[in-house]
Amino acid sequence: MQKQSKISHIKSISQLVRVLGFPAPMHPLIALVDYNDVSIEIFPKGQKVSLDFYKISFKPTFTGDIKYGQGYYDFEEGGLAFLKPKQIVLPPEEIESYEGIALYFHSDFIRNYPLGKTINQYGFFSYDVSEALFLSAKEKEIIANLFASIANELNNNIDSFSQDVLVSQIELLLNYSNRFYNRQFITRKAVNHDIITALDRLLNNYFDEENSLKNGLPSVKYISSELKLSQRYLSDMLSSLTGFNTQQYIQNAIIEKAKEKLSTTNLSVSEIAFGLGFLTFSIVQ
Repeated sequence: MQKQSKISHIKSISQLVRVLGFPAPMHPLIALVDYNDVSIEIFPKGQKVSLDFYKISFKPTFTGDIKYGQGYYDFEEGGLAFLKPKQIVLPPEEIESYEGIALYFHSDFIRNYPLGKTINQYGFFSYDVSEALFLSAKEKEIIANLFASIANELNNNIDSFSQDVLVSQIELLLNYSNRFYNRQFITRKAVNHDIITALDRLLNNYFDEENSLKNGLPSVKYISSELKLSQRYLSDMLSSLTGFNTQQYIQNAIIEKAKEKLSTTNLSVSEIAFGLGFLTFSIVQ
């Protein structure tokens, strides 16, 4: 029986750059790492890694097949992936060559800025690594220029304005990423249509098989798990394409199923509600 690998926990950016074999960062709370200069064999194969800070990876090109959600990515130019603190990841085994740049920054670096309060609104930090942002050639150029600007600022002598400039650059990078993710939801209509079709089928089967009687109403966690998507990614995709988040989409499906039963069966409203997983109460007057 193979022994399960332990999680490699990286507590600080200074610890990370030491592990990677780089000199100490110019600032202890932020660093930019060029993975062209790093061996992919730093961590043993199958080793899980957890970071205590944010990571934004920019890979200009990919070699090998990179899985994206239910399919494979559309663009060959490159992509972005996002990690939040404490997120556990497994380095991809299918990538033949690991190249690109990664920006690491601690939450303390942005804590006293508006971004410190709004960063949780960027939902892609809660996506799975397989739900990366894949870039067109024009988008890649924009992102490359932003990373170059951040690198230039970090390579200059740190002064009283450095943190202000770097936080602004990070926020600009995140805002562009938001825009490009929205584009990706739209341009991947075929894949996303398949996901929505699978979601509709899943909900339909759930109610037809009377799972609500045994397990209650379907939860966002259950639906996301069945579709093999992160909860946040599924919700953001549905919001972009349908105007409803996952919870609202489920509620609408319940309403439509109730309407269907009202028009096609002789069941009472209470019986339909009970069959769909709602608890009913008798009111004694």
